[in-house]
Amino acid sequence: MDEETGYGAVRSRDARFDGAFFFAVETTGIYCRPSCPAVTPKRQNVRYYATAAAAQGSGFRACRRCRPDAAPGSAEWNVRADVVGRAMRMIGDGVVDREGVAGLAGRLGYSARQVQRQLTAELGAGPVALARAQRAHTARVLLQTTGLPVTEIAFAAGFASVRQFNDTIRTVYASTPTGLRTAANRGGTRPSATPSAGIPLRLAHRGPYQAAAVFDLLGAEAVPGVEEVSGAPGSRTYRRTLRLPYGTGVVAVGERLSDASAHSSGWLDARLHLTDLRDLTTAVQRLRRLFDLDADPYAVDERLGADPRLAPLVAARPGLRSPGAADPEELAVRALVGPHEAERLVRAYGKALDSPCGTLTHVFPEPASLAESGGTLGVLCGALADGSLRLDPGADREAARAALLALPGLDARVVAAMRTRALGDPDVGPPDARVPDTWRPWRSYALRHLETAQQAQQAQQPEGEDK
Repeated sequence: MDEETGYGAVRSRDARFDGAFFFAVETTGIYCRPSCPAVTPKRQNVRYYATAAAAQGSGFRACRRCRPDAAPGSAEWNVRADVVGRAMRMIGDGVVDREGVAGLAGRLGYSARQVQRQLTAELGAGPVALARAQRAHTARVLLQTTGLPVTEIAFAAGFASVRQFNDTIRTVYASTPTGLRTAANRGGTRPSATPSAGIPLRLAHRGPYQAAAVFDLLGAEAVPGVEEVSGAPGSRTYRRTLRLPYGTGVVAVGERLSDASAHSSGWLDARLHLTDLRDLTTAVQRLRRLFDLDADPYAVDERLGADPRLAPLVAARPGLRSPGAADPEELAVRALVGPHEAERLVRAYGKALDSPCGTLTHVFPEPASLAESGGTLGVLCGALADGSLRLDPGADREAARAALLALPGLDARVVAAMRTRALGDPDVGPPDARVPDTWRPWRSYALRHLETAQQAQQAQQPEGEDK
């Protein structure tokens, strides 16, 4: 990001760059997202940062108008397969909070010093600072959407002590925790004393978002007992259970029509019910991957729209996403066995919720519980259970692909589906056909355009007509 492009984005309040970089103003001590509605600062007073953590580390506090900590994540971390991209995905999933920097480094196959050096050199902040910025955002969400005691929020957000929590909130937001809560509730109703009603969230995305296509796909794939899609098209709700590091969860995400204008941005409304609030950050990141909310639709549409075959499809559905998975291991099993067998596995091996939530009764079974199933399913789940195959956000995509292809009984088409959805790989081509190199690095999105257009065409054919 050169300064000319950066300042142009700031001056035009271009939401396309939200999350791609942050800017800080030396005269105010505040950092913002590019689309901040405040008066444009003078060019000589602006500094640019790759992450919110880097801006915080330089002594700047978050803007209260544009809330830069709530910006969509950088699309770069979804695309990149190098150690920095893998590290950022794992930090987002809460690995540093649960396992420390040593745990992160071990998963990446590097020393803690190497990870620290690479992240600091490229992003201006190390893993501890990046995780700290994420904890601060989680704490702000809990402070402003629940009535939980401040002490409970401190530990739920991942802080080691109340003192560390208070110091971080003052540094990042120039306010006390109580001050943040009071400011958010001024003129409104006081939030519930407990999160029993669920934690309301806005899951931000950049650019246009084709929610209908995503909800169509999730509805077609839904496994009873674990997922459901209800409501009329345009106002549907997707609900599912989640298996999380500290407990379980149930989430509801609403379909929301998106403005398809060039510089638009928006969000999906969600509500999370968690048995352990320490899982909030992880649950949010997994939903973001499922709904592909951190994608850069402008980059995708620009590349694919230049292809004569895809141009009319891109024009018809700007911002089409390539959904990922809320649970990569679950997705791998489902891609292998299909929906009917997946439903049977849920009934036979799934963990029952303590309190069923409507039609949601179970959490999808863990790989360890299916490792003795025999056949390809048993081999796959055994590899996932013993760690010889990893599909988590920080997994090496090429190593995972090789490990999957080495398992007996897995064909190339199933492996491609696992790479696209479980690993969130944006550049997976069909295993049985050649596609233009000009579709790279967005072949997964190109195939989604072709599949979505074909499904729409079939849906429009008169009943009984040969499809």
